[in-house]
Amino acid sequence: MLFSNPFAELSASVAPIVMQTYVIIMVVLVAGGTLYDIVHKRSATYFFKAWRNANRRAVENVGSGQMMSLAIQTAVVDGLTSGEFCNAKRRAAHLLTMYGFLAYVITTTLMVFWYPTLATPTPALLPQLWTLGALMICVGGYWFWLFIRVDVATEGNSRWRIVRADLFILSLLASATLALIWAYFQTTRSAWANVFLGFYLIATTLLFASVPWSKFSHMFFKPAAAFQKRVAEANGSRRNLPRPADRLKAFGRVRRQPRHY
Repeated sequence: MLFSNPFAELSASVAPIVMQTYVIIMVVLVAGGTLYDIVHKRSATYFFKAWRNANRRAVENVGSGQMMSLAIQTAVVDGLTSGEFCNAKRRAAHLLTMYGFLAYVITTTLMVFWYPTLATPTPALLPQLWTLGALMICVGGYWFWLFIRVDVATEGNSRWRIVRADLFILSLLASATLALIWAYFQTTRSAWANVFLGFYLIATTLLFASVPWSKFSHMFFKPAAAFQKRVAEANGSRRNLPRPADRLKAFGRVRRQPRHY
């Protein structure tokens, strides 16, 4: 399983063009779902309005060099290392899931489009990274779902309580888990392969087709929001919030007010 491309094994019964078409449809569903989410929730309108308001309230000029530096900081701190998470366990679970998902999606695309049949030998690294990516999703995702979720860890709700906000993480976990099970049966040529292939396709289609109703599109919005926050702090607008010293001074004045009986 670690050295075999399950999609190449599948090509004996399913034409590579069918697999490639399915992947393209999933990409279209993500793009279309994200655009629908932007229009329906007016996320882009809110973002650009907040950007204009921040520029209007700016007290310092942010040059192109500083803007580039802020973009790099956003990409490294908020994107690559998930620096917005203060809780170390939540951050670790998020990084495992994020990098696992990237490895899972990229290697799937490479194996389906560049090495779709057994006639083109697949480099051993690709199925290994694909398996590792799916395992990382499972470790990070199940860790988050069972132990770290706010409504479970803090609010005391049952870990089996499901709401619409859980659609993304549950469909992602189902896709990765069923992918591993299917790949095992596919590479061992078991009769169960076709059964779990069906379950795998259902879970994966749900993952990519449910973008307008899940948190999938947040992975595109969060970097933009993090960048906007850094720019607002740099130009002094601070999203219309007072400076930290001003807040402390105001708090001190309130504390020193005499009591009136």
